[in-house]
Amino acid sequence: MGPRVALFATCINDTMQPSIPIATVKLLERLGCTVEFPPRQTCCGQVMTNTGYYKESIPTVRNYVRSFEGYDYIVGPSGSCVGSVREQHGMLAHWAGDAGLEAAATAVAGRTYELTEFLIDVLGVTDVGAYFPHRVTYHPTCHSVRITKVGDRPLQLLRAVRGIDLVELPMAEQCCGFGGTFSLKNPDVSIAMASDKARHVRSTEAEYLVAGDQACLMNIGGVLHRQRSGIKTIHLAEILASTEKEVAVA
Repeated sequence: MGPRVALFATCINDTMQPSIPIATVKLLERLGCTVEFPPRQTCCGQVMTNTGYYKESIPTVRNYVRSFEGYDYIVGPSGSCVGSVREQHGMLAHWAGDAGLEAAATAVAGRTYELTEFLIDVLGVTDVGAYFPHRVTYHPTCHSVRITKVGDRPLQLLRAVRGIDLVELPMAEQCCGFGGTFSLKNPDVSIAMASDKARHVRSTEAEYLVAGDQACLMNIGGVLHRQRSGIKTIHLAEILASTEKEVAVA
């Protein structure tokens, strides 16, 4: 029997693109995991924390601990949200002066994995049996690289996908301009950054832009759509969950 895993769906995926957590469950179950969805989970509190509303973020930390404390593995298809749990929850509890919550939050955060980390570091797989016969370029999102430090794990997994034509994205390390509330507070700068990113994506002549964070895909995808580029956005979990049988049926 495989590992028992709690799915940390994240609120943006649950609200804006539920196909991503669904794909994550399909993928993990295909690899032998038993996946459960703790129903009381909510937002990780990143937006409030990044905006300076520490007091208002504390209930989200408590809720995260209560939702996931009974699991050895918590897996989320978002480098940004997983990074927030690991880097901010203990800090917030410490700021609040709650030693008990700090210890609990730190322990649960230590069992929280970004999807590609879990696949490679825990399950020990890079070839997940995926099939995706399309030209694809990959955007490494800022938080996944700089906070969660997923490294080249997403690329390792993508390179093992059968049928894929994976092309390098120029200036891949540059931010797409989303940055959570940054895009709301500084819309002109954000649009300029997203437009630069879209230009680089278009230069690859890819059919799909893939990333591990839906918020960034929404930001870049909005520009690509307004430009009528024809390039679609897709989350990494959706590619990894795709199989030859499913492609044939579609």
